Amino acid sequence: MACCGSCLCCQCCCCTEGETRTPEELTILGETREDEDEILPRKDYESLDYDRCINEPYVEVLEGLDRKKTKKYEAVKWMLVFAIGVSTGLIGVFVDFFVRLFTQLKFRLVGKSVEECSENGCLALSLLELLSFNMAFVFIASVLVLIEPVAAGSGIPEIKSYLNGVKIPGIVRLRTFICKAIGVLFAVAGGLFVGKEGPMIHSGAIIGAGLPQFQSITFKKIRFHFPYFRSDRDKRDFVSAGAAAGVAAAFGAPIGGTLFSLEEGSSFWNQALTWKVLFCSMSATFTLNFFRSGINYNKWGSFQLPGLLNFGEFKCPDGDKNCHLWTAVDLAFFVLMGVVGGLLGAMFNCINKRLAKYRMRNVHPKAKFIRVLESLLVCMLTTVVVFMASMTLGECRDLAPPTANNTTAIVSANEDVNSTIRQFFCSNRTYNDMATLFFNPQETAIHQLFHQDATFSPVTLLLFFVLYFLLSCWTYGVSVPSGLFVPSLLCGASLGRLVANILKMNLGMHIYSGTFALIGAAAFLGGVVRMTISLTVILIESTNEITYGLPIMITLMVAKWTGDFFNKGIYDIHIHLKGVPLLEWETEVEMDKLTASDIMEPNLTYVYPHTRIQSLVSILRTTVYHAFPVVTENREYEKEFMKGNILVSNNIRFKKTSVLTRAGEQRRRCQSMKSYPSSELRNVCDEQVGVEPAEEGQDILQQMLERRHMPYPNLYPDQSPSEEWSMEERFRPLTFHGLILRSQLVNLLIRGVCYAENQSSASQPRLSYAEMTEDYPRFPDIHDLDLALLNPRMIVDVTAYMNPSPYTVSPNTHVSQVFNLFRTMGLRHLPVVNAVGEIVGIITRHNLTHEFLMAKLRQHYITI
Repeated sequence: MACCGSCLCCQCCCCTEGETRTPEELTILGETREDEDEILPRKDYESLDYDRCINEPYVEVLEGLDRKKTKKYEAVKWMLVFAIGVSTGLIGVFVDFFVRLFTQLKFRLVGKSVEECSENGCLALSLLELLSFNMAFVFIASVLVLIEPVAAGSGIPEIKSYLNGVKIPGIVRLRTFICKAIGVLFAVAGGLFVGKEGPMIHSGAIIGAGLPQFQSITFKKIRFHFPYFRSDRDKRDFVSAGAAAGVAAAFGAPIGGTLFSLEEGSSFWNQALTWKVLFCSMSATFTLNFFRSGINYNKWGSFQLPGLLNFGEFKCPDGDKNCHLWTAVDLAFFVLMGVVGGLLGAMFNCINKRLAKYRMRNVHPKAKFIRVLESLLVCMLTTVVVFMASMTLGECRDLAPPTANNTTAIVSANEDVNSTIRQFFCSNRTYNDMATLFFNPQETAIHQLFHQDATFSPVTLLLFFVLYFLLSCWTYGVSVPSGLFVPSLLCGASLGRLVANILKMNLGMHIYSGTFALIGAAAFLGGVVRMTISLTVILIESTNEITYGLPIMITLMVAKWTGDFFNKGIYDIHIHLKGVPLLEWETEVEMDKLTASDIMEPNLTYVYPHTRIQSLVSILRTTVYHAFPVVTENREYEKEFMKGNILVSNNIRFKKTSVLTRAGEQRRRCQSMKSYPSSELRNVCDEQVGVEPAEEGQDILQQMLERRHMPYPNLYPDQSPSEEWSMEERFRPLTFHGLILRSQLVNLLIRGVCYAENQSSASQPRLSYAEMTEDYPRFPDIHDLDLALLNPRMIVDVTAYMNPSPYTVSPNTHVSQVFNLFRTMGLRHLPVVNAVGEIVGIITRHNLTHEFLMAKLRQHYITI
């Protein structure tokens, strides 16, 4: 390829080896390429169904609703949103309190040891003491991740995928929440270059998912009867509110949290959800501010600490008339810093992607304790680098007394900043600038870079940036709960402060160093995560300075544009590495060359409105589909409404050749597949539908379970597909009546909803909506069904429980329209119905992924 060269990052992003199969072959076969540079979306991820199933039990609930019940339902939702916000704020207080406790204990003991050993020559003991603290904390965090592997990382990629409509197993479970909340405080206290802000977002989302359910899958005894909000749609709204509350608690930015949930997550939005999410974010910020202000300052109700990360107040010293936070001339430097931040962010993402692939190939497949060893190795190396850099690379600088023009308030502020400086290995009235950055909590180091004036040498800042860049890149991805916001902010702040020092010393410019540190932090963070609107508002709310709005927005936009030229944001990269079938906001323009008939799946597994139990059990046990079309075969009398080559349906005339059928589409695809070099694809259309003969005397139901199910539900066991069937017989016309979910079918079988052959379907027991949704979100599995309790010849009438009016599209609908309907309405299955009401295929999330559409587009170019 033309882009391949010696650059490591270029190779990891665009270089590929010789291909044995084309991408369209891999996509059609549903395989994942073994090559490290190509990861196709996995097909074992389930989709969430945000579309309401308006069947008869649900209609009965709607008919029973009156104005009073509707208001009660809405009031309960508002109360739960408030409870989610308060709970998220309390979790933030818990994490912050223990992180501060463990960090202060560690730094106090180690700092005292360093001061004593610097005179006695026993610094090795101080290093061992620091190592013992850090490795013990990191070991606990890593073991918690072994208990629940989904708790590793920041959790933002997983929550973004969940809000996009992908169900990742275990992502919102109570066990994940416990491991995440406890693990992150030990990971941060253990000296790893990670933040607690990302895990706060994940924790808030878990609270939003679990609190309204009043039950736990992990702890089965936690179960209360609460009939509300038993659907993916309601759960998604609460997860959106919880994620926004996590952002608000982390940064003290309720508006930024609301925009984060809107920009990064939810597929579709509405005004009522906006108000609820904002209220939840405000509740989280209020709770965190109230308790942190009371605990840290003993001033309950003063509200002085709005978030876990506070940037402090940016203001010029009183009496300095030449001081400005920023000027129009500085905007040119901000744009350049945005370009540099985008380039460095792209490099960070590329290196981290390569490390993640290495872990996937060489660490994750091995024994679990290998992951713990990797975490301990990263911790040990980080601790040694921090200690040695502070001892050998730091400069001893004089303490700068406050100027005479400063007021008492500024003197007090300087004293607060100076109280966190470290004098390691330096004489009296001097301090070690490298140790001041390394031997403080990350939030304190950011505060130092934003507000400490002329106290860090350019060499120290450059070395600190390089070391922090490499170590934080290596750390993100190890098996501990870890956020990326604070490390990126600290890394960028040191770079911005370095630019400010150069402009001051070499060019003699009169600038405010804190502004350049802030813009540097925004540039690097924007280059890594590629967020724009929400990140701008978050940083403005964190600084409490609205005048920074324009420079922050310009910097983030330039950083995003620059980084996007090379690769995607760090969260999108990790989503891709996990094989999550994420749907972007819209498709590319060229995809409109395809239609629904090009991307649908015509080989359907369906059920009849009245189907025997033996057929339903066979279908559910031998397939993995989560929805089944409910159809009838009524084309036996086709000749009665065929007049020559004209098909008459509902008094509308169609040319028979213009009406797409499943058999015709399958025949066209087979002709295209046979031209592929892959033997598997050539044989797809040559397979015969054979049925193994059943042994005499064998149970009818057991016969259905032991052989591979063919997609023809049978009322009678002797009605089986024949080897001599033609394509038209195998892909027969089917009139579409509705869609029924796997969970609904299993529920009907477990509860014995059926009727005998000699009875009317009216004698079948009826289930209420509460009974249908009682087991949400963990519905029973078909393998939990006791077959001995079933009469295989009993019949199930599914018409009352199917969704009779799901969203459908025509075979000629363009892909962009299909994509917008599927994504904005949060669908899970989209039937394709032709002009005469026959279902000809079905579209799922995997048919709309970028990789699948590109493969189909290349296939389209081959066939035309």
